[in-house]
Amino acid sequence: MALFKRDPWILDIYRTYSGKNHLYIRGRALEDQPLKHYEQQTFYQTLRNTWRTFKTDEIRNASVGLTLPNGTQFETKADHEGYFLFDITVDIDLEELSDEEGYLSLSVKFDEDNAAFAKARKQKRLTKNSFNGETLIPPYSSVYGVISDIDDTIMHTGVTSFLKLRVAFNTFFKNYDRRLPLKGAASLYQLLHRGPSGNDQNPMFYLSNSPWNLYKYLEKFLDFHGFPKGPILLRDFPTPWDRTPKLKRPHKVHELLNILKHYPDMNFILIGDSGEHDVDYYKDVAQQYPDRIMAIYLRSVNHDKKMARVKSIADTFTICPMLLVQESKEAVIHAREMGWII
Repeated sequence: MALFKRDPWILDIYRTYSGKNHLYIRGRALEDQPLKHYEQQTFYQTLRNTWRTFKTDEIRNASVGLTLPNGTQFETKADHEGYFLFDITVDIDLEELSDEEGYLSLSVKFDEDNAAFAKARKQKRLTKNSFNGETLIPPYSSVYGVISDIDDTIMHTGVTSFLKLRVAFNTFFKNYDRRLPLKGAASLYQLLHRGPSGNDQNPMFYLSNSPWNLYKYLEKFLDFHGFPKGPILLRDFPTPWDRTPKLKRPHKVHELLNILKHYPDMNFILIGDSGEHDVDYYKDVAQQYPDRIMAIYLRSVNHDKKMARVKSIADTFTICPMLLVQESKEAVIHAREMGWII
């Protein structure tokens, strides 16, 4: 009978970023068991988790409610893939509701007056109807923000490998605790997070073209290897049958510009790699906001043609420092010389 047991309804809430008077909360309504990632998993457990990560059954058009710590409530509706978004300007000072690290706790739930909810409860597919999450509202102490790519910038991924076969192998067959961060990356990011005073709590934003299915995996990787806590911004992976409206801009550019829009008084350091399109995205954003991009750090990759192209761009770029770095310590030296870290 266990083979035919229906999965419970759950709401996955992704750690996102919001403003003083603006909520920006993402999540997904699913028929699924919450994933359990452990250190030192067996190969079988890793394969099972990978299968379950990508085998998702969305709850289409689910009605979702959000509650803030002060009891204020909002409602929205998930799309046909189960994704929901609260993108709301509010007349509440959200900073006052946040903790000392700048995180606002919140809870989401299914609309209990909805007929679909009543049916799911009758089928015993709801063991609970309160799911906790959080969103970042940078504290007053923040001096600047850091926006970083993940793949081959802080995690060895292999995006330049032939047909990206190494990417597939690392994603499907390696547990998060067996994935390697780039040498010194966590230390660099902790220094940037602490800033020039050592206690600035500068916000960290992590970008990747990976699908939202990998959110928990990447969250575990960052925590396990000691990276500062921050929003992890992934994307809805398109399929040939996907009816979701396509973004007018690439995912990373969309998030970059959205972050800058959320925090108009904050300057940023951008970190990426030389393997794909980071140099183009970051260059374009710096040209649009020349007074707000402090520096661009690009990790070198083992690909002569791509490195030659990126180096030619960096050599002629004058809006802000654009550095190609082999190791994290080169970025540490530069940031310390500029007075951005201690």
